[in-house]
Amino acid sequence: MTADTITAADIRINARWVIPIEPEATVLEHQAIIIQGNRIAAVISRQEADERFRTRETVDLDHHVVMPGLINLHGHAAMSLFRGMADDLPLMTWLNDHIWPAEGEFINEDFIADGTQLAMAEMLRTGTTTFSDMYFFPEIAAQAAHDVGMRAQIAFPLLDFPTSWGSGPDEYLSKGEAFINSWQNDDYITPAIGPHAPYTVSDGPMQGAISLSASTGAPIQIHLHETEFEVADATEKLGQRPLARLADLGLLGPNTQCVHMTQVNDQDREAVAQSGAHVIHCPESNLKLASGLCPVQQLMNSGINVAIGTDGAASNNDLDLFGELRTAAMIAKVVAGDASALSAHQALTMATLNGAKALGRDHELGSLVSGKLADLIAVDLSDPFLQPVYDPASHLVYSNHGRAVSHSWINGVPQLQDGRLTRIDVADLMLRVNGWKERIRQQQAK
Repeated sequence: MTADTITAADIRINARWVIPIEPEATVLEHQAIIIQGNRIAAVISRQEADERFRTRETVDLDHHVVMPGLINLHGHAAMSLFRGMADDLPLMTWLNDHIWPAEGEFINEDFIADGTQLAMAEMLRTGTTTFSDMYFFPEIAAQAAHDVGMRAQIAFPLLDFPTSWGSGPDEYLSKGEAFINSWQNDDYITPAIGPHAPYTVSDGPMQGAISLSASTGAPIQIHLHETEFEVADATEKLGQRPLARLADLGLLGPNTQCVHMTQVNDQDREAVAQSGAHVIHCPESNLKLASGLCPVQQLMNSGINVAIGTDGAASNNDLDLFGELRTAAMIAKVVAGDASALSAHQALTMATLNGAKALGRDHELGSLVSGKLADLIAVDLSDPFLQPVYDPASHLVYSNHGRAVSHSWINGVPQLQDGRLTRIDVADLMLRVNGWKERIRQQQAK
């Protein structure tokens, strides 16, 4: 090997274990990940890395597993400022009597900016590098994510009634189209359309969302079949299940992300599978609101792509996607009556490559493959509560929690170093969060 055959690169990460996601169910040992610019140049043995590359920076992670950054496919980021505000209530009581009134009182651009930054701090600290958001003032959330350098799908809200962001569906769609046009082709932000749910969006606005998606290519994310009441109420009033109504309208397709899906029969499953739509599983929010249990293994067996999300911190109450994976794997086994359902490797894929597929970005995200974008994380498995390590994939799902994440890179840029956030001023953020806490607490006391 001569000097002219050695390639210069930016970062070399020496890892005890690597879980690349592709090939499937693979754990590599004593590997080096080479990053050049914003891309992964190679995942190779350390000896081969010595022979082929010279890098300006080397990061030794001798007790860590390195894997793709996690993709949190559903949430309401700014609702982190409502964390713990209205616990132990059923969904419709939670929404009608607490969340929607609080949103009417407090939601503005500053609330969205501060709440989104709080959510990003938590997500980055626990391994998420890409998130999906569906909330008000999407232009503010998009700018916040872009400024930090975090990837995000930002869906503008669409409802039949007025909110702080607009007077009704016509204004939402008009502002939403402008939002999509302003962020299309951005490296970090994917603009999307967020009709809230079948019970809050009538046929006309829903058709507007479908037309806008067709003309712009923007994905559609919608809460769907979240509770038994939602399905029963629609069936009684309209004579068909919500999913069937959406299928008739033409909403289901490869660009559609169906969130929750706890109430699924054979016809629902067949319709989703044939359409190519994706399901976003939010197990902890579903449990906390007693919404139901998504039949993940059945959906996967039908060829449906299932990704995962935390939902908002107001109904979870955290954004730790590793914790969500543990819950998802446990629930899947009980629902399927099969202890082998949703294995550890399948759960990790659900939070990485499956999320990338739902975003239409699996060609560049979701696995550690040469040529893909350098979005990756490292998890420290050296702590006593993680010993001994026989299978790092199993540990990540069943024994780990997100605070064991020590490093992350997005687009090749360090976002977390030895557990410290590099792009968010946490002390300043906490001052603003405490200010919101006092305002909200005072309002609740009235």
